[in-house]
Amino acid sequence: MSAAGVVKAITPPNIRARKGSTPVVCLTAYTTPVARLVDGHCDIVLVGDSVGMVLHGLPSTLGVTLDMMIMHAKAVRRGMERALLVVDMPFGSYEESLEQAFRNSARLMAETGCAAVKLEGGATTAETIRFLTARGIPVMAHVGLTPQAVNVFGGYRVQGRGEDAERIWRDALAVSEAGAFSVVLEKVPEPLARRITEEIPIPTIGIGASAACDGQILVVDDMLGLFGDFRPKFVKRYVELGEVASAAIEAYACDVKERRFPAAEHVFGDEPKAIKG
Repeated sequence: MSAAGVVKAITPPNIRARKGSTPVVCLTAYTTPVARLVDGHCDIVLVGDSVGMVLHGLPSTLGVTLDMMIMHAKAVRRGMERALLVVDMPFGSYEESLEQAFRNSARLMAETGCAAVKLEGGATTAETIRFLTARGIPVMAHVGLTPQAVNVFGGYRVQGRGEDAERIWRDALAVSEAGAFSVVLEKVPEPLARRITEEIPIPTIGIGASAACDGQILVVDDMLGLFGDFRPKFVKRYVELGEVASAAIEAYACDVKERRFPAAEHVFGDEPKAIKG
């Protein structure tokens, strides 16, 4: 391939430099085919621990393991050329100590080829973010509703209402000062997300936050209408692929039962057709 034909991949510094500029486009992906679909349109592709609920049928993200994240991240990496690949550190893989966080983050990057990791938590995670970034591991932070702490919150509730807004603001400021190159704001009131976006120097990536954020992210299966167990208020479904797929499967089943499939064009004869000269 010529130098002119090489695709230049997006880097964490590229994302950080987008603060206040063109909004950053982000989606999740868990497989190679989906990675190929989103790579040309997204700036960041996140292999989220939401994979546990979306693809593995788990009730929350808490059962996701590091090995699961590595397996899916490898698959996504094979389908990407341009976007920045970020991978979630799963619950229990970074909270115990700074050394544990570095060891598992380094393994994740080495085995998957991802360019950054994502950690949930605000002020309590700042020391870990500082430790990792000082050792060459770019970190995307995640504050507000952090699904790995769902049991502490008592469910998937909006965070940062009323007096609690200052806690979320301090969390966002702490991860920014610790060296995160961007921060996800999940399920926080719009005025709070707008304020944080205006007051911290790194890009904010909203999910259930504000259009004023420096970027947006959704779970790809949500916005495509493939995940139907529940539908968060902040999700916009751009198509209902689940309904389309269900109708196609029903049509296939009917064709098989009525012996309409396979038809003549789908089967092979005894002799190959002669090739005309």
